[in-house]
Amino acid sequence: MSAANPPVTDEDQVDIGAAVSANLRRLRHDRGLTLDQLSESSGVSRAMLNQIETGKSVPTIATLWKVAAGLHLPFQQLIAVEAAPRSVVLRRREAKVLLNADGSFRSRALFPYDGGPRTTEFYELTLAPGGVERAEAHARGTHEQLVVVQGRVVIEIAGVRHELAERDAIAFTADVAHAYVNPDAKREALLYLVMTYADAVH
Repeated sequence: MSAANPPVTDEDQVDIGAAVSANLRRLRHDRGLTLDQLSESSGVSRAMLNQIETGKSVPTIATLWKVAAGLHLPFQQLIAVEAAPRSVVLRRREAKVLLNADGSFRSRALFPYDGGPRTTEFYELTLAPGGVERAEAHARGTHEQLVVVQGRVVIEIAGVRHELAERDAIAFTADVAHAYVNPDAKREALLYLVMTYADAVH
């Protein structure tokens, strides 16, 4: 039986899109940035930023990372939904899953979208058979720690390849370009990721 997340529903994507839309408008206005200025700093087109803000497009993970970098904010602030209570149960069936452009890479946050300051984030990642996700360099001093739960994974860091089998782990500085690759053409890979920032992010 596969350990993958349940299929992403339209409702999931609408929820994520609505949160990102509202947060992006607020965060951009708070910084006094025009769409053109944010486009220049993030590398995301003005048209795409406008579609995200108006809720007409659900951005990919790569696009969200670019926007977050352009705003000089942590990724999780763009997807924050509401303040978290003292304890939170994150039901798998209620998970909001983010996809890359071709749908081969899925990311589920295993922490509340509370928008509060944090130095650490925890994610469940799945890579479809043969799937590849290429990530741009994160903020300086960002670190990632990964453990493979199912399947085999190749992690490429600044062009250097590291092959990991089940229960292997890797820790690396993520302020360089890196990629997650599933070399198995038949089996999905499941990983858990802990991301640590150099300073508390807000």
